[in-house]
Amino acid sequence: MSLADKFNLLNEYNILRVICALFFVPHIVGKITVPATLEFFVKAGFKPPATWMYIAGAIETVLAIGLFFDVYTRYVALVAFIHLLVAAAATYKVTKSWIWVIGGIEYCVFWAICCLVVAMHAWH
Repeated sequence: MSLADKFNLLNEYNILRVICALFFVPHIVGKITVPATLEFFVKAGFKPPATWMYIAGAIETVLAIGLFFDVYTRYVALVAFIHLLVAAAATYKVTKSWIWVIGGIEYCVFWAICCLVVAMHAWH
């Protein structure tokens, strides 16, 4: 597949793959710039929290690059699915909420399912 084919936005799969990648960017930036992010990792029970925060940021960077450039997509998207389920579980532990607008897991679960769809499509 050519580079032009990988970024053909008339292809619905490419749109989903690219948006799944780009949604990681604010999460990566937040881990670097938002002090409350470390507080979340403390509340979620990650030990040591700063180490896990940076590991999560590194994982998200690899996932964003892999999804965006369509590199090892079937594996990257599957790891993204798992990573986002872990994020949803940690968020639920802290917020005990489903509704995204009040800090719940709705967004992570939706995004995880989108990544699973990308993985399933890439396996064909």
